[in-house]
Amino acid sequence: MKDKRVMIFAGTTEGRRLTQYMADNGICVHVCTATQYGESLLPERENITASHERMNCEEMCVLIRSFSPALVIDATHPYAAEATENIRKACGRCSAEYLRLVRDREDGAGDVVCVESTEAAVRFLEKTKGNILVTTGSRELEKYTALTDYRERIYARVLPFVDSVAKCGKLGIEGRHLICMQGPFSAEMNGAVIREYEIANMVTKESGQAGGYPQKYEAAKAAGINLVVIGRPEEKGYTYQEILKFLEKKYLIAGYGKQRVTVAGIGPGAPGLFTEQVREACRKADLIIGAGRMVEAAARKGQARYVSYRPEEILSYIKRHPEYGRVAVIFSGDTGFYSGAGKLWRMLERETDIESELLPGISSVSYFCAKLGVSWEDAALMSLHGRKGNPLSVIRENEKTIVITGSDRDVREICLSMTEAGFGDLPVCIGSQLSYDGEQIFRGKAKDYIDYSGGKLAVLYVENFWGKSRAAAHGLPDSAFVRGDVPMTKEEVRCVCISKLRIRKDSVVYDVGAGTGSVTVEAALCASEGHVYAVERKQEAIHLIRKNGLRMKTDNITVVDGEAPEAFRELPAPDCVFIGGSGGSLKEIVEAVVRKNSKVRVVINAVTLETLSEAAECCKSIRKSEEEIIQLSVAEARKIGKYHLMQGQNPVYVISFTCGGEVE
Repeated sequence: MKDKRVMIFAGTTEGRRLTQYMADNGICVHVCTATQYGESLLPERENITASHERMNCEEMCVLIRSFSPALVIDATHPYAAEATENIRKACGRCSAEYLRLVRDREDGAGDVVCVESTEAAVRFLEKTKGNILVTTGSRELEKYTALTDYRERIYARVLPFVDSVAKCGKLGIEGRHLICMQGPFSAEMNGAVIREYEIANMVTKESGQAGGYPQKYEAAKAAGINLVVIGRPEEKGYTYQEILKFLEKKYLIAGYGKQRVTVAGIGPGAPGLFTEQVREACRKADLIIGAGRMVEAAARKGQARYVSYRPEEILSYIKRHPEYGRVAVIFSGDTGFYSGAGKLWRMLERETDIESELLPGISSVSYFCAKLGVSWEDAALMSLHGRKGNPLSVIRENEKTIVITGSDRDVREICLSMTEAGFGDLPVCIGSQLSYDGEQIFRGKAKDYIDYSGGKLAVLYVENFWGKSRAAAHGLPDSAFVRGDVPMTKEEVRCVCISKLRIRKDSVVYDVGAGTGSVTVEAALCASEGHVYAVERKQEAIHLIRKNGLRMKTDNITVVDGEAPEAFRELPAPDCVFIGGSGGSLKEIVEAVVRKNSKVRVVINAVTLETLSEAAECCKSIRKSEEEIIQLSVAEARKIGKYHLMQGQNPVYVISFTCGGEVE
């Protein structure tokens, strides 16, 4: 039907976007490009036809009458003045409705050199020194031959057309001086070219967002070089968004007043594992955004791409480029499982001019477990990809553990810590480069992989038959610890002190005057997702703390060799602090931890009345709540013959409080 036909002269990125949009909405489109290469960049759809000849006005008239479009859109390059004039005249002769797409002009920055023509650019460049990067194509390249030493100074970036290369060759611009590349180019890519060819001057046209002008400007500014901008002719027409609204109204297309952004999980990486929903979203997108390897897997030929994985950067780029009506932002794995998609999604939800949807993908965990033939609903899951964690603590407490690693080093460190903690014989499976051509699955024992050197993208599966066998509550017997001649907080007192500390799973805990490390270990077992810093000055005690930590299979303990409070200087702020020994600096220690966290929870042990008095005195200057002092008197039965007599231990005072403000 004539009223559902549109002809578009598409020599620009926006022209290809409009073509995709109309085809997706059931409009028959005939696209005219100047070159066969331009035609090859168009989307392949049943309702898209194309031709690739340069035409004069008469030839355009013949084509328009043959196709009989209801509308002709001129989306040729802003500098293609002759082509625009011919299209306008042809539409007038054929009584075809005509729309001219014009790009938004960039804000003229004060640190660029603006000229009115290529000839003016050449005159300016003649007065400069250094290499010149010409990014305006091959059509007017001949004019630069008027420059002195142009063969040495000119570096031309042109489209990879046979004709373009041949033309440059005839002008003597070849070899290293000829850069054949297809855009769009990021600021980073422009910057790399500037550095590689030691460019001092870059020539561009004021081609707007779609023509990559902001990226050229950003790169030139960062490099501190001249940016010579050839101004484009003044013309009237409609912006990309205005044409979209016109088409929406004319053809009753709903929902295109906003940009539509799909945030999608693409699975482990191989295109064959994309869900059909994700595949369709990528196919329809005007722009694909994601990390390099993912964009390479998802984008089709000629599709606009932007390589980034930072949410703020991605959103900024989308908002700066409204000509991309449909955008697909892709993340590896599943969008709801250790994915950067979550932060971007929350940001998109606050944007009133953007419609967004979230599509799940196949996670690397589900893919890997299917390969292994094991279930994972009862497994503990954690990721070390871009984050820290305590894998040994998780392995200790679970029968199945799956760890997404960020490097082969992570695999080696986990297997080494397992081996040192007595878990070296536990079975492990390592999935490397999952779904890619180099996929490998290793099976063995943890001790077999302390020198692992497989692929960096790996998933680790561990089975611990003794997982979950540890008591749910704290309270290790004294006999579980290596003692030596170092004092130790006894089991019954330790249980009360751990309770008073109110440790959460993710708490940061200080154990000051840690001794054998009995409180350190108990705290580490409670704070399996947190960390414990054992501050101790005696070398024999330091050795025992490390030995007991390894004995209890804890990897969330750091022994700090030093005197409190000076030893706190480089430590993160604590949530809970246990003071078992102060070396006469109790007041200074308490004040130091309050300065780090004004709401810290503190528990102090005192055996002597002098220490109790010191604790009471130093606490007077602290704003606090829930203050409590208790005395523990523990007696233990001792067998004498056939009788049991109770033998009392020294009474211990336990002072506990939660701070509520700064030091007075």
